[in-house]
Amino acid sequence: MAMSAGSRARDPELERRLRALPSVEEVAAQLRRLCTTEHAPAVTAARQAVDARRAELVEGAPPATSSKGDTDQHAAERDLVVRAAAGRADAAARPSLRRVINATGVIVHTNLGRSPLARAAIEQALAAAEGYSNLEYDLEDGRRGSRQAHVEDLLRELTGAEDALVVNNCAAAALLACAALAAGREVVVSRGQLVEIGGSFRVPEVIQQSGARLREVGTTNRTRLADYERALGPDTGAIMRAHPSNFRTVGFVEEVEIDDLAALGARIGVPVIDDAGSGALADGIPEMADEPPVRRSVRAGCAVTCFSGDKLLGGPQAGLMVGTSDAIERCRTHPLARAVRIDKLSLAALEATLRLYRDPAAARREVPVLAMLTATEPALAARAERMRARLAEAGLEPTVIHATGRAGGGALPLVDLEGPVCAVEPGPGGLDRLTARLRTGDPPVIARAREGRLLLDPRTLQSDAEADAAADAVATASGGHPSRIPRP
Repeated sequence: MAMSAGSRARDPELERRLRALPSVEEVAAQLRRLCTTEHAPAVTAARQAVDARRAELVEGAPPATSSKGDTDQHAAERDLVVRAAAGRADAAARPSLRRVINATGVIVHTNLGRSPLARAAIEQALAAAEGYSNLEYDLEDGRRGSRQAHVEDLLRELTGAEDALVVNNCAAAALLACAALAAGREVVVSRGQLVEIGGSFRVPEVIQQSGARLREVGTTNRTRLADYERALGPDTGAIMRAHPSNFRTVGFVEEVEIDDLAALGARIGVPVIDDAGSGALADGIPEMADEPPVRRSVRAGCAVTCFSGDKLLGGPQAGLMVGTSDAIERCRTHPLARAVRIDKLSLAALEATLRLYRDPAAARREVPVLAMLTATEPALAARAERMRARLAEAGLEPTVIHATGRAGGGALPLVDLEGPVCAVEPGPGGLDRLTARLRTGDPPVIARAREGRLLLDPRTLQSDAEADAAADAVATASGGHPSRIPRP
C-alpha cells in the first residue's frame, strides 16, 4: 500500500536517505570547482538540485548508487546531485531566446519568430546596436530629427502614398488609425471581417479600445456596397476593411472591393482604413495573388493602409501605415503614437528590407520569405536529397517524398506549397521521443510529423549548411552517428 507524504517523513529508512543528501553549500562548492560556475548561479543551481532530489526520495525514488562501486551513500547522492546541478547551471547560462532550425516548411512561423531577416537587415540592425546612432538627430542641420525620417521616403516611393508612419506592429497600426480618425464615432465593418487572429486579437475589441464604436454591416458570407451605404451617417467616423488573415469564407460569398469602398468614402467624405494584414508589397509572385496588394489600396484612395513588417514583407516586427497626408498626420500627432512607436533596431532592419524592394529581383533573391515562397522544385529536391544522403551515411534509412508546406503567419491560408521533403522513420524510441530530443538539442531543430514519420522540409532551411545541421541533429537524436560527409 502506498504511504502518504506524512508517513514517509516518519519512516526511518527515508530519514536515513534524506540525511545522506549533500548540503547546498557542498554542491555549490563542487560546481565552482568542477565547472568554474560563479558563486550566485552555483548556489541557485545547487539549491534547486537538492530540493528536486529530496522530493524524489520522498516520493519513493531508490537511493543513488555509485559508479565507482563504493558504499558511501552520501558520496553517491552528492555525485548524483552535483551532476543534476551542473545541468541546471548550464541551462541557466544559455540564453532563453536563441536561434532554432526551422525544418517545418511553415515560412512565416509565428512561434519561431515569423520572418527571418535578410542579411542586409541583420547587418544594419547590428550596426545600430553597436553604438550610438542618428535615430532622432538630423546630421545635416545638427538638430533633433524624427525616427520616422529613416523610412518615410522609402515607403512613399514603394507604395505611392502621400505620407507614411511606422509603429511597433500591425495591431498597433490598426488601433492608432481607429483612435486618430474615429474616436467617439462609429467604425463601419463587414460582419465577415470581424475575425480573431493569433493571440486572441479580435477586430471588435481593437475598435472598442480605440474609443470608437463598431457598426456591423452585411452578413458573415455576403456584404454589398448598399449595406455600407445604408449604415453611413453623421455619426460615421470611418469605414474599415479588415484582412481576415488565416480565415476565409468560400462558396456563396460576396464582398466589396477596396476600390469601390474607397470611392464610397471619398464621395461622402468618410475616411477608409484598410488593414491589409500581411504586407504584400512584391509584384509578380503568383503565390501571393490572394493577398491584398498594398499599392492597390493606396491607389484606391484609402486614408490609411496598415500592414505588417514581419510577414510577407519579410522584415522585422513593425506596423506600417501609408496613406493621405492629412490622415497620417492625425495618426502621427495622436498621443497613442508614442506608446506604440518602433524601436531603433527594428527600424534599422526595416529600412534595409525596404531598400531591397527598390530592386524587385534583389528582393526575391535576398529577402528569405520571398526566396522560400518562390523556391523551385529542382532546388528543393537537391536539398532534400542532400539530407537523405547525409542521414543514410549516418546509418538511417530516410526517403524523399512530396509534402505540403505553408506560408504561415495568417497569410495565404488556401495556398499549398508542394515540394520534396526528407522523411525519416523515428526508430524504436518513437516519434515523440525523437522530436523532444531535437527540440532540446543545440541548436534546437523543429520539424513536423506526418503518418508517423519525421519530415525535414528544405523550403525553410536557408542554406546547405543548415540542412546538414538538421540532418546531423536527427542522426544524433536517433542514436546513430553523424555523417562523415563534410559540411560546405
